[in-house]
Amino acid sequence: MSQEKDPHVRIQELKKDKVKFVLENVDLALANSIRRVMMADIPTIAIDMVEIESNTTVLPDEFIAHRLGQIPLVSTNCDEAIRYTRDCTCMDGCKYCTVILNLNVACNEEGKTMMITSNHLEVALWGEEVDQSMITAGDELSKRPDNFGQPVGKDEIGVEPILITKIRKGMELKVRCVAKKGIAKEHAKWSPCSAVGFEYDPHNRLRHTTYWFESDERAEWPLSDNAQLEEPVKEDEPFDYNAKPTRFYMDVETDGSLGPQEVVLKGLQELQTKLANLVLGLKQEPEAEMATGADQSLPQTNGHPTAGWGAPAAGAGGWGQTSPNGTGAGAGWGSPVAAGAWGGSPGTSNWSAPPAAPTGWGTSPAPAGSGWSPRPPGSAGWGGSSPQQAGWNV
Repeated sequence: MSQEKDPHVRIQELKKDKVKFVLENVDLALANSIRRVMMADIPTIAIDMVEIESNTTVLPDEFIAHRLGQIPLVSTNCDEAIRYTRDCTCMDGCKYCTVILNLNVACNEEGKTMMITSNHLEVALWGEEVDQSMITAGDELSKRPDNFGQPVGKDEIGVEPILITKIRKGMELKVRCVAKKGIAKEHAKWSPCSAVGFEYDPHNRLRHTTYWFESDERAEWPLSDNAQLEEPVKEDEPFDYNAKPTRFYMDVETDGSLGPQEVVLKGLQELQTKLANLVLGLKQEPEAEMATGADQSLPQTNGHPTAGWGAPAAGAGGWGQTSPNGTGAGAGWGSPVAAGAWGGSPGTSNWSAPPAAPTGWGTSPAPAGSGWSPRPPGSAGWGGSSPQQAGWNV
């Protein structure tokens, strides 16, 4: 058996909002887990509630609110710089769990089309109207960068802002936006990634991909740039049924809310936390079972340990723990003490053998060996008419 190698990461390209790297010596499941965590489990902030005070533009309120929610906001160090609203002690938002952005634009010039963009959004400070006695103070504010919560690329040279709508003279848009912390599993607007490329086996050596083509496979399905990093498949090379992919080419592109390096590192950290919680949960379950005691590990009938399906312990009754005639030693549904089965006599284990003094469901005597219905005089049944009988209809 060949010795397993440690995982290896080799960075191919690193830009402000993009990183390309090669992940080696891991299996497909782990590589795909890293991809999914980077897309859906890293927290960011995004506009979650929009209060529209005035909207005389051509777009309805819902359209404006949806566009505002899709604008990426700077979320550097988001896991420590802001709380989840569900974890905060405030009643209706505070400076520790939300970020307020205001937008107030009006066009007063004749014959001009004005564009309202993400650059018009301004981060506002929380006022003193919030009840401070309900808020637990923390150090989240000190961990925020200066541009925390602002639209990505705001007032940066060479970065085109995001268009919200266009207005003409006499039109106005005045809104108040509340940004909250979340993850993309709740809504895609909280995803820090705009795209995550994932490729392995560019030469299709493992035959995981079936190409559909009309005339020329190679012309219609050209190889990617990653194919230059691996040897091509030889024509006479035998197919290895046990081969598995161990090299993966990742291309992570962010929307600017987080840097690519932070996305990758926090993705690995989040995946490690999930696996640690899983291991911890699996370890705690056996310990909890041992702490409850050995008696609870056995099947029980009405609180009494049993040795099988519905078989009560010696001296213990069935559902009512007493025999129908009030002897206090019933052994099942109308069967006497020490009966081996439903209606079985002592020492027998067949279902149809009647006891010496059976107490079946019927109301009339029946010959021996008649199964559930035998009921001799003096025995107690469910439909008995005697006041001394312990049935349900007494």
